[in-house]
Amino acid sequence: MEKFGVAHRAIGQGKQQLLGLFLARQCSLCQRSAPGPLCLSCERQIRQCQVPNPLDSSQAGLPVLSWGSYDGSLRQALRRLKYEHQTGLAAMLGHELGRTWLQHLARPAQGRQPVVVPIPLHATRLQQRGFNQAALIAQGFCRQTRLPHYPEGLQRVLATEAQHRLNRQQRQANLIQAFAVNPALVPRLRHTSVWLLDDIFTTGATAQAAAHALRKAGISVAGVCTVARAVAWEMASQPDRHRQQILTPQACQGAIAPS
Repeated sequence: MEKFGVAHRAIGQGKQQLLGLFLARQCSLCQRSAPGPLCLSCERQIRQCQVPNPLDSSQAGLPVLSWGSYDGSLRQALRRLKYEHQTGLAAMLGHELGRTWLQHLARPAQGRQPVVVPIPLHATRLQQRGFNQAALIAQGFCRQTRLPHYPEGLQRVLATEAQHRLNRQQRQANLIQAFAVNPALVPRLRHTSVWLLDDIFTTGATAQAAAHALRKAGISVAGVCTVARAVAWEMASQPDRHRQQILTPQACQGAIAPS
Protein backbone atom coordinates (compact mmCIF):
# COMPACT_ATOMS: atom_id res chain seq x y z
CA MET A 1 0.00 0.00 0.00
CA GLU A 2 2.85 2.34 0.90
CA LYS A 3 4.58 1.57 -2.41
CA PHE A 4 1.35 2.41 -4.21
CA GLY A 5 1.18 5.79 -2.43
CA VAL A 6 4.77 6.65 -3.36
CA ALA A 7 4.15 5.68 -6.98
CA HIS A 8 0.93 7.72 -7.05
CA ARG A 9 2.72 10.82 -5.72
CA ALA A 10 5.53 10.36 -8.26
CA ILE A 11 3.01 10.19 -11.11
CA GLY A 12 1.28 13.31 -9.78
CA GLN A 13 4.56 15.22 -9.59
CA GLY A 14 5.44 14.10 -13.11
CA LYS A 15 2.11 15.40 -14.40
CA GLN A 16 2.70 18.75 -12.70
CA GLN A 17 6.16 19.03 -14.23
CA LEU A 18 4.83 18.22 -17.70
CA LEU A 19 2.03 20.75 -17.24
CA GLY A 20 4.58 23.33 -16.12
CA LEU A 21 6.65 22.72 -19.24
CA PHE A 22 3.55 22.96 -21.42
CA LEU A 23 2.46 26.23 -19.80
CA ALA A 24 5.97 27.77 -19.52
CA ARG A 25 6.27 31.19 -21.09
CA GLN A 26 9.02 32.24 -23.44
CA CYS A 27 11.16 35.30 -22.82
CA SER A 28 10.11 38.08 -25.21
CA LEU A 29 13.75 38.79 -26.09
CA CYS A 30 15.75 35.55 -26.09
CA GLN A 31 12.87 33.00 -26.32
CA ARG A 32 14.19 30.98 -23.38
CA SER A 33 11.77 29.68 -20.76
CA ALA A 34 10.74 32.49 -18.41
CA PRO A 35 8.51 33.05 -15.36
CA GLY A 36 7.00 36.13 -17.02
CA PRO A 37 7.50 38.23 -20.16
CA LEU A 38 11.27 38.18 -19.58
CA CYS A 39 13.78 35.66 -18.30
CA LEU A 40 15.87 36.76 -15.32
CA SER A 41 18.93 37.39 -17.47
CA CYS A 42 17.15 39.67 -19.95
CA GLU A 43 15.30 41.48 -17.19
CA ARG A 44 18.61 42.18 -15.48
CA GLN A 45 20.08 43.58 -18.72
CA ILE A 46 17.08 45.85 -19.24
CA ARG A 47 17.29 47.15 -15.66
CA GLN A 48 20.91 48.08 -16.30
CA CYS A 49 19.68 50.47 -19.01
CA GLN A 50 18.08 52.62 -16.30
CA VAL A 51 19.49 56.16 -16.23
CA PRO A 52 20.78 57.64 -12.95
CA ASN A 53 19.13 61.03 -13.53
CA PRO A 54 15.60 60.44 -14.87
CA LEU A 55 14.23 63.98 -14.55
CA ASP A 56 15.08 66.74 -17.03
CA SER A 57 13.69 70.27 -17.13
CA SER A 58 15.43 71.56 -20.25
CA GLN A 59 12.26 71.32 -22.38
CA ALA A 60 10.40 74.63 -22.26
CA GLY A 61 7.46 74.25 -19.88
CA LEU A 62 7.50 70.46 -20.05
CA PRO A 63 9.46 68.44 -17.46
CA VAL A 64 10.47 65.03 -18.80
CA LEU A 65 10.79 61.89 -16.70
CA SER A 66 12.39 58.92 -18.49
CA TRP A 67 13.25 55.57 -16.95
CA GLY A 68 16.04 54.39 -19.24
CA SER A 69 18.28 54.94 -22.24
CA TYR A 70 16.87 53.97 -25.65
CA ASP A 71 19.70 51.61 -26.44
CA GLY A 72 20.69 47.95 -26.23
CA SER A 73 18.27 45.64 -24.48
CA LEU A 74 15.70 48.33 -23.65
CA ARG A 75 15.54 49.41 -27.27
CA GLN A 76 15.06 45.80 -28.33
CA ALA A 77 12.29 45.33 -25.75
CA LEU A 78 10.38 48.39 -26.97
CA ARG A 79 10.72 47.29 -30.59
CA ARG A 80 9.47 43.79 -29.72
CA LEU A 81 6.52 45.37 -27.91
CA LYS A 82 5.57 47.65 -30.80
CA TYR A 83 6.36 45.62 -33.88
CA GLU A 84 6.20 41.99 -32.76
CA HIS A 85 3.15 42.23 -30.50
CA GLN A 86 5.04 41.29 -27.33
CA THR A 87 2.47 43.21 -25.29
CA GLY A 88 3.35 41.41 -22.05
CA LEU A 89 6.38 43.72 -21.80
CA ALA A 90 4.18 46.79 -21.36
CA ALA A 91 3.13 46.01 -17.78
CA MET A 92 6.72 45.49 -16.59
CA LEU A 93 7.96 48.67 -18.29
CA GLY A 94 5.00 50.68 -16.98
CA HIS A 95 5.62 49.34 -13.48
CA GLU A 96 9.27 50.45 -13.55
CA LEU A 97 8.35 53.88 -14.90
CA GLY A 98 5.70 54.21 -12.20
CA ARG A 99 8.23 53.41 -9.48
CA THR A 100 10.50 56.13 -10.85
CA TRP A 101 7.64 58.65 -10.85
CA LEU A 102 6.83 57.84 -7.22
CA GLN A 103 10.48 58.24 -6.21
CA HIS A 104 11.07 61.54 -8.00
CA LEU A 105 7.76 63.32 -8.53
CA ALA A 106 5.05 62.05 -6.19
CA ARG A 107 4.04 64.72 -3.68
CA PRO A 108 1.27 65.01 -1.08
CA ALA A 109 -1.98 65.90 -2.82
CA GLN A 110 -2.14 69.68 -3.33
CA GLY A 111 -4.18 71.57 -5.89
CA ARG A 112 -5.10 69.70 -9.05
CA GLN A 113 -5.32 65.91 -9.20
CA PRO A 114 -2.52 64.44 -11.36
CA VAL A 115 -3.83 62.14 -14.09
CA VAL A 116 -2.26 60.20 -16.96
CA VAL A 117 -3.05 60.65 -20.66
CA PRO A 118 -1.12 58.40 -23.08
CA ILE A 119 -0.04 59.72 -26.46
CA PRO A 120 -2.58 58.28 -28.92
CA LEU A 121 -2.15 56.60 -32.28
CA HIS A 122 -4.19 57.64 -35.28
CA ALA A 123 -7.16 55.33 -35.85
CA THR A 124 -5.58 53.90 -39.01
CA ARG A 125 -2.34 52.94 -37.28
CA LEU A 126 -4.22 51.66 -34.25
CA GLN A 127 -6.20 49.35 -36.49
CA GLN A 128 -3.02 48.13 -38.19
CA ARG A 129 -1.11 47.49 -34.95
CA GLY A 130 -4.08 46.37 -32.87
CA PHE A 131 -3.04 48.28 -29.74
CA ASN A 132 -1.52 51.55 -28.55
CA GLN A 133 1.75 50.75 -26.80
CA ALA A 134 1.63 53.99 -24.79
CA ALA A 135 -1.81 53.10 -23.40
CA LEU A 136 -0.64 49.60 -22.43
CA ILE A 137 2.41 51.03 -20.64
CA ALA A 138 0.14 53.59 -18.96
CA GLN A 139 -1.97 50.77 -17.50
CA GLY A 140 1.07 49.35 -15.69
CA PHE A 141 2.17 52.85 -14.69
CA CYS A 142 -1.22 53.69 -13.19
CA ARG A 143 -1.46 50.38 -11.33
CA GLN A 144 1.84 51.30 -9.66
CA THR A 145 1.10 55.00 -8.99
CA ARG A 146 -2.68 54.68 -8.56
CA LEU A 147 -3.18 57.75 -10.73
CA PRO A 148 -6.35 58.00 -12.84
CA HIS A 149 -5.83 56.87 -16.43
CA TYR A 150 -7.55 58.58 -19.38
CA PRO A 151 -6.62 56.48 -22.44
CA GLU A 152 -9.05 58.46 -24.62
CA GLY A 153 -8.15 61.90 -23.29
CA LEU A 154 -6.36 62.83 -26.52
CA GLN A 155 -7.20 61.97 -30.10
CA ARG A 156 -4.78 61.86 -33.02
CA VAL A 157 -6.79 63.55 -35.74
CA LEU A 158 -4.12 63.57 -38.46
CA ALA A 159 -2.39 60.49 -39.87
CA THR A 160 1.19 61.76 -39.77
CA GLU A 161 4.33 60.24 -41.25
CA ALA A 162 6.33 57.99 -38.89
CA GLN A 163 8.46 60.27 -36.68
CA HIS A 164 11.62 58.11 -36.65
CA ARG A 165 12.22 58.93 -40.33
CA LEU A 166 12.32 62.70 -39.74
CA ASN A 167 14.73 65.27 -38.32
CA ARG A 168 13.80 67.74 -35.56
CA GLN A 169 12.33 70.42 -37.84
CA GLN A 170 10.40 67.87 -39.90
CA ARG A 171 9.00 66.27 -36.74
CA GLN A 172 7.65 69.60 -35.52
CA ALA A 173 6.06 70.42 -38.87
CA ASN A 174 4.70 66.89 -39.13
CA LEU A 175 2.75 67.23 -35.88
CA ILE A 176 1.11 70.63 -36.32
CA GLN A 177 -2.59 70.19 -35.47
CA ALA A 178 -2.11 66.43 -35.15
CA PHE A 179 -3.82 66.17 -31.72
CA ALA A 180 -7.17 67.19 -30.31
CA VAL A 181 -8.68 66.79 -26.85
CA ASN A 182 -11.64 64.44 -26.53
CA PRO A 183 -14.55 66.94 -26.21
CA ALA A 184 -16.42 64.66 -23.79
CA LEU A 185 -13.51 64.75 -21.33
CA VAL A 186 -12.61 68.46 -21.47
CA PRO A 187 -14.75 69.49 -18.45
CA ARG A 188 -13.28 66.71 -16.31
CA LEU A 189 -9.67 67.22 -17.39
CA ARG A 190 -9.81 70.96 -16.73
CA HIS A 191 -9.79 70.17 -13.01
CA THR A 192 -6.68 67.99 -13.26
CA SER A 193 -2.96 68.23 -14.01
CA VAL A 194 -2.07 65.94 -16.91
CA TRP A 195 1.03 63.81 -17.17
CA LEU A 196 1.47 62.69 -20.77
CA LEU A 197 2.91 59.21 -21.24
CA ASP A 198 4.74 57.71 -24.21
CA ASP A 199 7.18 54.90 -24.91
CA ILE A 200 10.13 56.98 -26.22
CA PHE A 201 11.24 60.61 -25.92
CA THR A 202 13.42 61.79 -28.82
CA THR A 203 13.23 65.49 -29.74
CA GLY A 204 10.10 66.30 -27.74
CA ALA A 205 8.07 67.28 -30.81
CA THR A 206 5.28 64.77 -30.13
CA ALA A 207 4.99 65.64 -26.44
CA GLN A 208 5.03 69.39 -27.14
CA ALA A 209 2.32 69.06 -29.78
CA ALA A 210 0.13 67.00 -27.44
CA ALA A 211 0.73 69.43 -24.56
CA HIS A 212 -0.19 72.35 -26.83
CA ALA A 213 -3.54 70.74 -27.71
CA LEU A 214 -4.36 70.17 -24.03
CA ARG A 215 -3.36 73.68 -22.94
CA LYS A 216 -5.31 75.21 -25.82
CA ALA A 217 -8.38 73.50 -24.33
CA GLY A 218 -7.65 75.03 -20.92
CA ILE A 219 -6.10 71.89 -19.41
CA SER A 220 -2.97 72.01 -17.25
CA VAL A 221 -0.03 69.82 -18.33
CA ALA A 222 2.52 68.88 -15.66
CA GLY A 223 5.02 67.04 -17.88
CA VAL A 224 5.68 63.84 -19.81
CA CYS A 225 6.78 60.38 -18.68
CA THR A 226 8.50 57.98 -21.06
CA VAL A 227 10.05 54.55 -20.69
CA ALA A 228 13.13 55.54 -22.70
CA ARG A 229 14.87 58.61 -23.99
CA ALA A 230 17.09 58.86 -27.04
CA VAL A 231 20.85 58.87 -26.58
CA ALA A 232 21.24 62.03 -28.68
CA TRP A 233 18.88 63.88 -26.34
CA GLU A 234 20.75 62.65 -23.26
CA MET A 235 24.03 63.91 -24.68
CA ALA A 236 22.61 67.40 -25.01
CA SER A 237 20.73 67.50 -21.70
CA GLN A 238 22.83 65.67 -19.09
CA PRO A 239 25.80 67.12 -17.17
CA ASP A 240 29.22 66.10 -18.50
CA ARG A 241 30.05 63.97 -15.48
CA HIS A 242 27.05 61.70 -16.19
CA ARG A 243 27.27 61.34 -19.97
CA GLN A 244 29.57 58.37 -20.18
CA GLN A 245 27.66 56.52 -17.45
CA ILE A 246 24.37 57.06 -19.25
CA LEU A 247 25.52 56.51 -22.80
CA THR A 248 27.63 53.42 -22.26
CA PRO A 249 26.22 51.17 -19.52
CA GLN A 250 28.01 47.92 -20.40
CA ALA A 251 25.08 45.56 -20.01
CA CYS A 252 22.77 47.91 -21.86
CA GLN A 253 25.12 48.18 -24.81
CA GLY A 254 25.33 44.38 -25.02
CA ALA A 255 22.07 43.91 -26.87
CA ILE A 256 20.68 40.41 -27.01
CA ALA A 257 20.95 38.75 -30.38
CA PRO A 258 17.53 38.29 -32.01
CA SER A 259 16.35 34.73 -32.02
